[in-house]
Amino acid sequence: MSVGAYFSGKRIWIIGASAGIGAELARALARQGAELVLSARSREALTALADELRAATPDVSVRVEPLDLADRASLAGVVDRLAHAAPFDAVICTAALYDPARVADLDPKKVDAMVRVNLLGTLDVARLCPPRIIDGGQLVLFGSVAGYFGLPGGQPYSATKAAINNLAETLAAELAPRLRVRLVCPGFVRTRLTEKNDFHMPAAISPEEAAEAVLRGLQKRGFEIHFPRRFTYIIKLLRALPYAISLRLTRRIG
Repeated sequence: MSVGAYFSGKRIWIIGASAGIGAELARALARQGAELVLSARSREALTALADELRAATPDVSVRVEPLDLADRASLAGVVDRLAHAAPFDAVICTAALYDPARVADLDPKKVDAMVRVNLLGTLDVARLCPPRIIDGGQLVLFGSVAGYFGLPGGQPYSATKAAINNLAETLAAELAPRLRVRLVCPGFVRTRLTEKNDFHMPAAISPEEAAEAVLRGLQKRGFEIHFPRRFTYIIKLLRALPYAISLRLTRRIG
């Protein structure tokens, strides 16, 4: 089955659609005939994206629903507004904040914001959105390769992503068999967030490549979608090693 045939006519809600992988998913899904609801904090960015999609694909169905995952009531309000619309084939949550730093150098306010959006916001998505998904549909959460193993300089982003990896594992059992929970773990993707990194990003890919990998993965039956595999398998191996070896390796990185 082609990607276009698979997503044609499917209703998909993307939370975190204003930039990066979320925006590229919206562009790819619009080309393939999906019906979209787009959410993020910035109404202006969402409206510009929706206008772009309508100009490129005049028949596309796009609805803009701004929300802020840092505000629990914001997501709940959108869920209420969508209560009378048709249910979704998939809800995809890509939203995240990122601010790399060593633990001793953390800004507490930025830490609070990352935990509120990345972890607690995703928990709210997992709590409120499943009733709006059809039987057999997909709840897609974005963890990260950064959540596989604690690496220097990645906290607290890595900690929130490790929690999401764990949350998705839990939900895969709790929501089965009615829903399929999918965990997406990207490696380095060149976005406005990773522009903050001051180090070489091994095997970094574009948001377009990341979106293509996600859409390929959503057509399959597996739990996890991870990419690029030439990098992700290395970190998976690091996680599988005894701590006596893996921690010695990460100290060298640090």
